[in-house]
Amino acid sequence: MRVPETLIWAAILVQKVVGEYGMAHFSDKGKSKGKDYCIFFNSQWARLPQDLNKASRLQIYDLTTSVLCSPSEVPEGGFPNRIPMVMRGNCTFYEKVRLAQINGAKGLLIVSKDRLTPPAGNKTQYEEIDIPVALLSYSDMLDISKTFGKGRLVAMYAPNEPVLDYNMVIIFLMAVGTVAIGGYWAGSRDSKKRYMKHKRDDGAEKQDEETVDVTPIMICVFVVMCCSMLVLLYFFYDRLAIWVIAIFCVASSVGLYSCLWPFVRRLPFCKCRIPENNLPYLHKRPQIRMLLLSAFCIGVSITWMVFRNEDQWAWALQDALGIAFCLYMLKTVRLPTFKACTLLLTVLFVYDVFFVFITPLFTKSGESIMVEVAAGPSDSSTHEKLPMVLKVPRLNFSPLALCDRPFSLLGFGDILVPGLLVAYCHRFDILTQSSRIYFVACTIAYGIGLLITFVALALMQMGQPALLYLVPCTLLTSLTVALWRRELPQFWTGSGFVPAIALAPINCTQTAAPQTEGPSTKPEPQTSEATTQSEGLPQHPPQEMPPAERDEDKDKSN
Repeated sequence: MRVPETLIWAAILVQKVVGEYGMAHFSDKGKSKGKDYCIFFNSQWARLPQDLNKASRLQIYDLTTSVLCSPSEVPEGGFPNRIPMVMRGNCTFYEKVRLAQINGAKGLLIVSKDRLTPPAGNKTQYEEIDIPVALLSYSDMLDISKTFGKGRLVAMYAPNEPVLDYNMVIIFLMAVGTVAIGGYWAGSRDSKKRYMKHKRDDGAEKQDEETVDVTPIMICVFVVMCCSMLVLLYFFYDRLAIWVIAIFCVASSVGLYSCLWPFVRRLPFCKCRIPENNLPYLHKRPQIRMLLLSAFCIGVSITWMVFRNEDQWAWALQDALGIAFCLYMLKTVRLPTFKACTLLLTVLFVYDVFFVFITPLFTKSGESIMVEVAAGPSDSSTHEKLPMVLKVPRLNFSPLALCDRPFSLLGFGDILVPGLLVAYCHRFDILTQSSRIYFVACTIAYGIGLLITFVALALMQMGQPALLYLVPCTLLTSLTVALWRRELPQFWTGSGFVPAIALAPINCTQTAAPQTEGPSTKPEPQTSEATTQSEGLPQHPPQEMPPAERDEDKDKSN
């Protein structure tokens, strides 16, 4: 029983990074204004001050043509009271920083073309070195060379970062709001379809075709596809990322149309239809307002695709399209039983934990496959980011926002997977007339699970599998409510029940008519009122009635 716990905690310990993010503030001599660049340092070599005003401003010695691995590469006179900037490679971090310290350097900046990793050493080496050593990205080095002159100064510091950012509040409201609205909409829509189906409305039959009931086989196929796609994205990210972006544009356009159409259809204008034609998708003569709405939704998606890398505002458009997509999926995809809900959430729970906590044990970089794909590999040539996340920029104005962590992310799966359970709970509430107790309880449980995710993120300072906390919270809460209400068999199979009095309402104004002799031989047709009330409920086999009761029913009907 303790093997899974051991694996998880082992992965957590492996992920605990020795290095820390800091800032290198570059400026020209005589100029107070400068620019911050992200650095990655190891506090076991030497600690950095937390405040820029307390950091020493020292002159940079540009030695990026060398890797500083041998004494012959040290310039004449050394680096007195300077910080050399050298290239990474050919020798260990200790050999570089030892040569720099022996020759009078007050720090060392190592330019890396690869991922920034903490400059590590052993305990003896840490005790010998007393100057800070940090890694700087190659792209930042090129920007520094263009922006500042030869007499540039640098001050290295490591500001404290707040435990939680205010953007977490925005992500929390968006996620919980999407789950609540999507679950409520799905349940209400399902109730309306049952009513319209009784009325034999053609529009309702068309809507029935849009709903997809998930089966266990579909769940297994879906999980296999998710695993395969994630692995393929990890190895062929640059080739597949553009396809994912194109699919998102199409899907988000459909989702945005689905969300806006209920409001547009209430508008009193543009109800006229286009003329008769034989064009594909237009031969049914749609309304003008439908075409205008379609053009608007496609235009919004194309706008995001063109300006998707504009960090100042494109994230808001991506979040709006993402929320519309999630609402559309919650409305369209339906889990018919709590059994199917449990299977889907449990399998994806294992999937999420494995790809976040276990895969770092197998990757060369030590990073999880899930985090790498969600945030985008640092060595990507296209530098594209997958849009299948809600993203909000950091709002605490910390300089560390420059260090490859400018946004907080929450994947669509962390909304859709628990959201399908919330939608099922609302449908069951409507079916059993339970005052939406399942829906409210499951939505609150989702919010609590999301808060626990944020706390774990702040404590561990690493990417978290949100389903690790969301799945137990929502599943156990729904199960507890079903047990408390003694409805677990009906909740598990999706066959709700209604007290017998609701199936055969009693009219108190009627009086019993005199009984007549002889049993009734012909059953009375069921009234439309009874048919409406029993719609969507499990059908029970007819029970044999005593002759006296059948006579009484016959007299009442007469």
